[in-house]
Amino acid sequence: MVLLCLVCAVAGCGSSAQADSSTAAASRAAPISPSTTAPVTSTKPPTPVTHRAAPRPRRRPQPKSHAARSGSGLAYSTASAYAVQPQPRPNSCRATGQGRYSLPDPHCTPGALNPAVRQGTINQTICVPGYTKTIRPSESVTEPEKLASMAAYGLAGRSPHNFEYDHLVSLELGGAANDPRDLWPEPGASPNPKDAVEDELHHLVCDGQLSLAQAQHVIATDWVSYAKSHGAGRTSTAPRPTPHTPTPQLPPPRPPTSSGPNKPISEINCSDFPTHAAAQEWFTAHGGSASKDVAGLDGNHNGVACESLP
Repeated sequence: MVLLCLVCAVAGCGSSAQADSSTAAASRAAPISPSTTAPVTSTKPPTPVTHRAAPRPRRRPQPKSHAARSGSGLAYSTASAYAVQPQPRPNSCRATGQGRYSLPDPHCTPGALNPAVRQGTINQTICVPGYTKTIRPSESVTEPEKLASMAAYGLAGRSPHNFEYDHLVSLELGGAANDPRDLWPEPGASPNPKDAVEDELHHLVCDGQLSLAQAQHVIATDWVSYAKSHGAGRTSTAPRPTPHTPTPQLPPPRPPTSSGPNKPISEINCSDFPTHAAAQEWFTAHGGSASKDVAGLDGNHNGVACESLP
């Protein structure tokens, strides 16, 4: 029994070994299938990967500068008349000239315009009496601005009463109501020589003798030279001359009748008439009556002319 088990064990071991040998032989004899072929390594160098930068966002086109400027070259303002506007930094502005003929710093105060006032709207805006009162900002807005503007012009600590917070382009010429580019501490109080120039330019614009853009350019760039060359501003309180009104002419006297004299009324007397009837006809034709003695022909004021004549 033991011997039988040993034989079976030996036989089983032999079968297993034989099977393994057959499997190995078959694997050596079997062709290699394409699916089991090892991958072929390419000899071509790899293409380098380039990382492109993300495209920059396109900028929106900016509006052209002249689109917001007038014919005078000054910018139209969008500043609110109801809010205190920031001013240039302290000591950054310098005025030129002296006293009441000073000019502001063109970098700080070049002038700015009211967009509602154009050449085509002057008869509805600046040429309407009282228009500027409707757009002028309140003192609660302009007083703090004035102090900050004085600091910008190096005038901090000076009395505000010695300066006028002046519109370079006046409201009556279409200046911006509350833009720091159009306001500055002008030395002296109002009225002053510049006020007279503003008034004269305003009259010329509203009378159609000067364009609005020309007036704005003059007042913004060098009103002092205009005042000297045109004689404006010498007497700031002088009223504007009124146009001469000719004296109405009296109607010519009625032509004399056939029996009346051909001479001025003041030179006529009774001797110029041949008869009382002719004198009376002329006297009545010229408005004579008992209450109106024409040419002195009715000496006793009874309405009868030249009673002494036949």
